[in-house]
Amino acid sequence: MPLNRRTFLGRSAAAGAGVAMAGGAVAAPAEAQTHSHGSGRPSKRYSFTVMGTTDLHGNVFNWDYFTDREFDDKAHNDVGLAKISTLVNQIREEKGRRNTLLIDAGDTIQGTQLSYYYAKVDPITAKHGPVHPMAQSMNAIGYDAAALGNHEFNYGIPVLRKFEEQCDFPLLGANALDAKTLRPAFPPYFMKSLRTPYGRDVRVAVLGLTNPGIAIWDKQNVQGKMTFPGLEEQAAKWVPKLRSMGADVVIVSAHSGSSGTSSYGDQLPYVENAAGLVAEQVPGIDAILVGHAHTEIAEYFVENKETGKRVVLSEPLKWGQRLTLFDFDLVWSKGRWVVEKVGAKVLNSNTVAEDPEITKLLGDEHEKVVAYVNQVIGTSTAAMTTAQAPWKDEPLIDLINHVQVETVKAALAGGAYAAVPVLSQASCFSRTAKVPAGEVTIKDAAGLYPFENTLEARLLTGAQLKEYLEFSARYYVQTAAGAPVDTSKLTNAGSIPDYNYDVVSGVTYEIDIAKPAGSRIVNLAFEGKPVDGAAEFVLAVNNYRASGGGAFPHIAGAKQLWANSEEIRNTIITWVQAKGTLDPAEFAAVGWKLTRDGVPVF
Repeated sequence: MPLNRRTFLGRSAAAGAGVAMAGGAVAAPAEAQTHSHGSGRPSKRYSFTVMGTTDLHGNVFNWDYFTDREFDDKAHNDVGLAKISTLVNQIREEKGRRNTLLIDAGDTIQGTQLSYYYAKVDPITAKHGPVHPMAQSMNAIGYDAAALGNHEFNYGIPVLRKFEEQCDFPLLGANALDAKTLRPAFPPYFMKSLRTPYGRDVRVAVLGLTNPGIAIWDKQNVQGKMTFPGLEEQAAKWVPKLRSMGADVVIVSAHSGSSGTSSYGDQLPYVENAAGLVAEQVPGIDAILVGHAHTEIAEYFVENKETGKRVVLSEPLKWGQRLTLFDFDLVWSKGRWVVEKVGAKVLNSNTVAEDPEITKLLGDEHEKVVAYVNQVIGTSTAAMTTAQAPWKDEPLIDLINHVQVETVKAALAGGAYAAVPVLSQASCFSRTAKVPAGEVTIKDAAGLYPFENTLEARLLTGAQLKEYLEFSARYYVQTAAGAPVDTSKLTNAGSIPDYNYDVVSGVTYEIDIAKPAGSRIVNLAFEGKPVDGAAEFVLAVNNYRASGGGAFPHIAGAKQLWANSEEIRNTIITWVQAKGTLDPAEFAAVGWKLTRDGVPVF
């Protein structure tokens, strides 16, 4: 019988059932123990494990489509659901499948060229369209539930709804509400009964919460359709309901970091990274699977202010690099199951091989995407790289800005703002992006812009522009004049990520890193003359930044002159195709540099 998706799923379901029965029989003594109380009566006990992933971002294979080779980083992490599947199979065999659950905390369908291809090139929304590779793999692995991430909305609600339809498990979002009815637009929770040897099941509820920032970051896709209140408020509403419905254990899957911070300033009254606050403020939660922040937290306890109970949080590293395990120990007390102990740890996916069932299942999709990213779209007269872009004005970042300026100028031509000078912001999204001398492929161009951002035009004054640049320049560690400069320690001050450091083209300026943050921008000039604080400029800016992402000053409140729904990445690819030849002499210029007391650092 040929192995297609249906036969594979049927076969793996049968195999999984076999493992569950066998594993359950073997594991039963371990998780169903009886211990004596002082009274001599034995106490009933049961243990189970909840496995969790988050921020998978379209990674099925241990493959980097931007470099077209196996994924690798300095720590030799591996990525992808094929690796996670192997870990999941091991845990199910060890614990007994019926004593496990598998959940995710969101950001599933955006991030790789694999996920892009099935949203845009061969879209799942087409009539007789394909099944999304993330749905196929997560179904095959046997996920029980997944929370919605903010990036789920990047391709619009129709793509998300089609993905939801293709999943054999619910996508949860208790705080994703229909804008008109204010009722949940997705299932708020998932509940499952785990069978114990004592005749009384353990009822496990998973509450899904997503990120309020969706209202800003994907405004064009959700405005007037959905609204996203704060996590704490919705958890406080739903957790007591779940308890009253008989939940013995309540787990929250939250696409929200644990730090209590927000990157969108005062644009919304809600906290972006609220998982810790939920644990602290809402009684009745046993564990929180944390997502969104792309950090690794193996085990972190937060004390609930009302009950004094410790709630365990865990965030597995992004892209399928880690799998979280929550291990629950329950005891039967006063006619109900009570959580006696819960701990968490993470497993590293680089310790196992990819599950051949998953790689076989999606081999055709992978090959299609590899062929797509290797299409030649032009040639380059020189090799270019972003390796030093975080501290030097490099041609590849100039290329992004050049394309954005040309696109905005064309859009504003003939209108009221056609004569206003156009500037552009860009970040170094990847320090490994490069364009070779010679043939340029889609993957080379796409590697410059790995995010699904779109382009806008906003109106700023010269004074606002200077404050914007000062805010960006906080990225550098203050380094005294004459002190040695170590580039490995120069950037990311205060843990500011590379994508929240902007350079602006169309003006010239220096950043004096010997000065404290807030007073570093020197000699800011336009066409050789100092920038007038009252002068007006158009800024070509991505939608993430324009909507408050990174909390840069002035931009979110600035007048919007134009917006586009096309990804900037695609605009770059189309521009290179139309141009045919990339010549840095046509777009590269040193517009900014790092200095100390007027002396260039490099």
